Amino acid sequence: MLACRGWRCTRVVYVAIPKVCGIETEFGIHHAGGEDNPVASSSLLVSAYVADLLRVGWDFEDESPANDARGFARNGSLAPEIETHLVNAVLTNGARYYVDHAHPEFSTPECADPLEAVLYDKAGEEVLRRSMKAADRLLPPGQHIVVYKNNSDGKGNSYGTHENYLMDRSVPFASIAHLVTTHFVTRQLFTGAGKVGTETPGRGGSDVVYQISQRAEFFEEEIGLETTLKRPIVNTRDEPHADPARFRRLHVIVGDANLCEVATFLKMGTTALVLALIEDDAFGNVDLTLASPVKAIRQVSYDTTLSLALDLADGRSATAIDIQWELYGLAVKYAEDRGLSCLGDEAVGKEVLKRWEEALHGLETDPSTLTGQVDWIAKLHLIEAYRDRHGLSWDDSRLAALDLQYHDLRPERSLFSRLDTETLVDKDAVGEAVTEPPRRTRAYFRGQCLKRWSSSVVSANWDSLVFDLGEDPLRRVPMMDPLRGTAAHTEELLDGSSSPLELLTLLGR
Repeated sequence: MLACRGWRCTRVVYVAIPKVCGIETEFGIHHAGGEDNPVASSSLLVSAYVADLLRVGWDFEDESPANDARGFARNGSLAPEIETHLVNAVLTNGARYYVDHAHPEFSTPECADPLEAVLYDKAGEEVLRRSMKAADRLLPPGQHIVVYKNNSDGKGNSYGTHENYLMDRSVPFASIAHLVTTHFVTRQLFTGAGKVGTETPGRGGSDVVYQISQRAEFFEEEIGLETTLKRPIVNTRDEPHADPARFRRLHVIVGDANLCEVATFLKMGTTALVLALIEDDAFGNVDLTLASPVKAIRQVSYDTTLSLALDLADGRSATAIDIQWELYGLAVKYAEDRGLSCLGDEAVGKEVLKRWEEALHGLETDPSTLTGQVDWIAKLHLIEAYRDRHGLSWDDSRLAALDLQYHDLRPERSLFSRLDTETLVDKDAVGEAVTEPPRRTRAYFRGQCLKRWSSSVVSANWDSLVFDLGEDPLRRVPMMDPLRGTAAHTEELLDGSSSPLELLTLLGR
């Protein structure tokens, strides 16, 4: 695009807005030795953790899960219910911790880049571990609450690990859905958490003994609003939690819960880059549209040989690795032309590209080299070793038990914790992130207000805080830009305020 002023013309390169991101994880839960009521167990778990905190509840005023990005919802589609009666708290690190239907859910604060998302995802795991210990102190001897970071109960029920990415509202949703679908279908090569057997044998996987993804077989539509029934590969929920005239929040429900840090980093980083490509119209003439995405997402998950060719809409075929190489090539060209500021940090963006290339090379040549980085490969390595050692068939119940134990968040029971997997974030930093918010998003202002004046905060949500200053009316502070309210914007203001009244007075000026 050329912009001309007088006799001079300059080339203007539009660059996608920073992909502020976050992860929402629903955890599996089991009440060992007691009545296994997941709603009651989840409520006990979350309540036990927040009991010693100056608890601030969630503000539901702006919740609108029925809003559809297409401007309409299919007849008979059901938006998620809002359960205002269940435990729902905001933490000082800016996160939301609550009971979502029958699961405890931890939603990370808004993160400025994919590496920060890894950090706060790991902080969420630590919150759940501390919650288990707190709950155990309230239970009779012999009873325990056990939490699993996985996506299915082995009985046909799946629960989600959702992602969120900030996007420019001006980009047509139809373009986003069309171009991102193929990435969602094929990225499971390095984001899948692995699963023994299948829970949906009527959908073409009756002979599957092990698959790449825990979630893939539960998706039945290409695009739609629902998240628990008729799950779509591209979710149309339109809740920006920000200025709706400027921003869109792409709500992604197709991912697995990862324990490997590199897998989480790749999941968030590659997706953010593909969305930047879409936002900046950088696909050019490359067409990777799949002939049948719903069929393909299962085909990829069932094919641990990584050799199956998928049918493309234009009559060609390509493996999932081939498609990911194409997307990687587009991302490299994008980085050369426009930089990687869209990922919040150029160095982090370069690391995403490096890790993406290494993962694809490893998958193509020797997947076992990724045992310390990719969950489905790490788990398969463990299970095959145990199976060979004991001469077990794939339908032996002990293998399903091993599968579940991989995801157990108790360090002394977790199979994952025994592996030598690669870490990207420091253990001390994770501990700090349990209570401290990110500094480069509005989560900083939210978290700091809760740390300093939680007794004066009536409620909070992603885009506002409500203060009670001891006089009518209550005061709502809007935070409609995820990149405002950062430490750079507000730290001096917060440090210079001795009370919430003084803070709001200064904000009003």
